[in-house]
Amino acid sequence: MNEERMAEDPFVTHRGLLFTVAYEMLGSAADAEDVLQESWLRWAGVDHARVGDPRAYLVRVVTRQSLNRMRALSRRREDYVGEWLPEPLLTSPDIADDVELADSVSIAMLTVLETLGPVERAVFVLREVFELPYGEIGEAVGKPAATVRQIARRARGHVAARRPRVRVSRSEQEAVVERFLSALRTGRLQELLEVLAPDVVLIADGGGLASAAREPVRGAELVAALLARPDRTVSAVWLNGAPAGRIEADGRLAAVSLVVEDGRVTRIHAVANPRKLTRLDEPAELAR
Repeated sequence: MNEERMAEDPFVTHRGLLFTVAYEMLGSAADAEDVLQESWLRWAGVDHARVGDPRAYLVRVVTRQSLNRMRALSRRREDYVGEWLPEPLLTSPDIADDVELADSVSIAMLTVLETLGPVERAVFVLREVFELPYGEIGEAVGKPAATVRQIARRARGHVAARRPRVRVSRSEQEAVVERFLSALRTGRLQELLEVLAPDVVLIADGGGLASAAREPVRGAELVAALLARPDRTVSAVWLNGAPAGRIEADGRLAAVSLVVEDGRVTRIHAVANPRKLTRLDEPAELAR
């Protein structure tokens, strides 16, 4: 296939969308890329002239492949060392302009989606994020439209009960994140305590490959004591559609994503597993 035909291929046209669907279902860019590769092979073997709506067809293929991979990965997640967090993605600041997309790919939301079953997660993502009709979702997950409607209602309630209570403005999020990162740079305990909510929770993912707390750390004093150290490089980055931090210390890297409520940090997601930090140099292509 020459370059001109490749550029016109629906798979290439919709690749950002397809990657986003797979990533939101799997929480892993590496697994999402594998799904896209499998989906591409299936697409290459189809008579494209017989496909009336390539976008809908490709979303169905990616959804089915993602469901297959989710089931295959369930044992791996059970055996994971310590807390499991989604793989962070470097994103451009303009992703935040699409509030719904930025919210849906946030580390906080992807962590909540981990508490859904595979089909529930697929239905929620396709309906709430991509606004697909129930019938189209049903074709993707192998369920009648009426059943999909019920699953979507349950999943919506499940997510609403677990997501951050308050959405803050982009300017407030940036301001609080900058205060947090500034406190990390100085390593001063009092500065950290001032920006952390009293009941802040730190969740760290080292995957057994990097030093990290294996259980959530709760409370401002414990979290601040854990984070207060000056010998590291702290820089501001955009991860998963939100301002975040990149920390380097002793030759090791970590990505830090924050949940902000009422002017303070209420939850910290820190990913130190080196296998999950390979997407921090080039912005990911996300679309819906």
